[in-house]
Amino acid sequence: GVYCVLTGNNLEGLNPYYGHAVKDHPLLAIEKVRYAGEPVAAVVAVDERTAFEALEYIDVKYEELKPVLTPQEAMEKDAPLIHQRKFEAGALRGFEGEVTAGKGTNICQEHHLKWGDVEKAFKEAAAVVEGEYYFPMTYAYAMEPYVAIADVNDEGVTIYSSAQHPFMVRHDLKSVFNLPVSAVRLIVPFVGGGYGSKSYTKIEPLVAACSWKAKRSVKLQLTVEEAMLTTRSDDAYTWMRTAVDANGKIIARQARIYMNTGAYAENSPLVVEKSTNRCVGPYAIPNVQIDNYSFYTNTVPASSYRGFGCAQVTLPGESQIDELAAKIGKDPYEFRLMNAAKPGEEFFPGMRPFDGTLKEDLEIAAKAVGWKEPLEKGRGRGVACSGSDAGAYPLTSTAIRVYADGSASLMTGSTELGQGSHTVLPQIAAEELGIPVDSVRVVSSDTAITPYDRSTGASRTTTLMGRAVMEASREAIQQMVKMAADVLKVK
Repeated sequence: GVYCVLTGNNLEGLNPYYGHAVKDHPLLAIEKVRYAGEPVAAVVAVDERTAFEALEYIDVKYEELKPVLTPQEAMEKDAPLIHQRKFEAGALRGFEGEVTAGKGTNICQEHHLKWGDVEKAFKEAAAVVEGEYYFPMTYAYAMEPYVAIADVNDEGVTIYSSAQHPFMVRHDLKSVFNLPVSAVRLIVPFVGGGYGSKSYTKIEPLVAACSWKAKRSVKLQLTVEEAMLTTRSDDAYTWMRTAVDANGKIIARQARIYMNTGAYAENSPLVVEKSTNRCVGPYAIPNVQIDNYSFYTNTVPASSYRGFGCAQVTLPGESQIDELAAKIGKDPYEFRLMNAAKPGEEFFPGMRPFDGTLKEDLEIAAKAVGWKEPLEKGRGRGVACSGSDAGAYPLTSTAIRVYADGSASLMTGSTELGQGSHTVLPQIAAEELGIPVDSVRVVSSDTAITPYDRSTGASRTTTLMGRAVMEASREAIQQMVKMAADVLKVK
C-alpha cells in the first residue's frame, strides 16, 4: 500500500530549492532541520491510514545543534549560521539577488532610509520620545488549511491548489522540474481564506515531487497544527525615537528594526522593505533615518500577513505620536491633523508625492466616534493612522467572450478567497456590457486558460483587475459594433 518514501537525499533530477525572493527553501530538509516542524520525509500511500502506519517504521536520528531563535541571538558574533551556502535570487521584482546567506552572517535582507540631519534635529527638538517595542509573530488562521492535489507525468505538472498566487507558484514549479511554463498548470478553486498566508509557494513543490516519485496523482492536506508550522508573520523588535519642535511639528524620526524571518526567506525581504517605508508613517518628516534588518533563525518561516510590514512599525510609531501629544499638551487627534501629509506633498524625497486625503479621513473618523463628546465611565477612545506605499504591481489582464445569446464568460486570473471577486468582477462586466449580472460566468485561476494576473492581494483585485474587466468589456462592445456594421454595411 506504500508507493514511495521521499527524503531530501533522493531528489535527484529535481532542483530542490525554491523561493519567491531567495531560492533557499528545500522541498524537504537537506543536511539540516532548520526549525521544529520542518518536513524531513514524505510517505505516499494508497490511503491516509496506510501512510500513518508506514510512519511508524521511519526512525529519524538527529544530532542536536545550538538553536538561534531571535534576531538578537542571530547577530551575536559567535552565532551558528542558519545557512552556509549561497542561493539564487527568486522572481521578486527589484530584488538584486545579493543574498547574504553564505557570507558569514545570519542577515537575510536589509533596507535603509535616510534624509535630512537627524542628529541635529534631535539636539534642537522641544520634545523627544524614545522606546523599545516588540511585535509578536502571528498566524493568519484561514478556515481552510493548505491543500494540494498534484499529477506529474510525461506531459507536465498539473496541480489543484489553495494558492493565492497561482501564476507565481507556476514559476517556482517550472524551476523545480526544469520545465517550460506551458508544461505547468495551476488550478485554484474557491479558497477558504488566505489573509496572506497562502501567498506565494507553500506545499505545492512537495506534493508535486511526491507525485513525480510515486508516478501517480497525490493529495496532501495539512492539519491546522501543520499549517501553523508552515508560515506565520514576521515578529519585530524596534528601537525608535521621534522629535517635535516648539510648534508641535514632527521634525525627526529614527529607528532600528530587527525582524525575524525564520528559517527561510519566503516574502520577508519584501516585508522588510515595506516596513521600512511605512515606519515613517503618513507624516512629512524632514529628518529620517531607518535601519531595518531581517535575520534567519531556527523558527517557522515568516511570510505575508495582512498589511505586511505595517503593523510591526505602526505600533511603535503611533504609540510615540500619542506620547508626544501628551508631552506637549496636545489632543492626539489634533496633533495628527497638524502633522498629516497633504495631497501632493513629497514626504519621501524623490518619490511619488502623497496622494491620500489623510486630514479629511481623520475628520470623518473622529466625527463617527464622537471624538469631542464626553465618554461614559469605563469607556475609552483612541486614534491611530498609517501610510502605505503602493504594493500592488500594476500588471493584470483579463479576457471576455460574448456569446450569441447575450451571455458572457469572464476569464480572470484573480483568485476568489472570500473577498468577493466572483461578485464584483461580473458586476463590472455586466454593467459595461448592459446585460444581467447572472448572465456573466466567471472562469478563474487556471494558468492554462485564464490570462496572467500577478497576484491576489494588497487590495488590488477591484482596482486593477476591475479596471481590466471594464476596459475589456468596452473593447468587446467596440468589436461587436464593428462586426454588426460590417454585416449591415453601415458606418
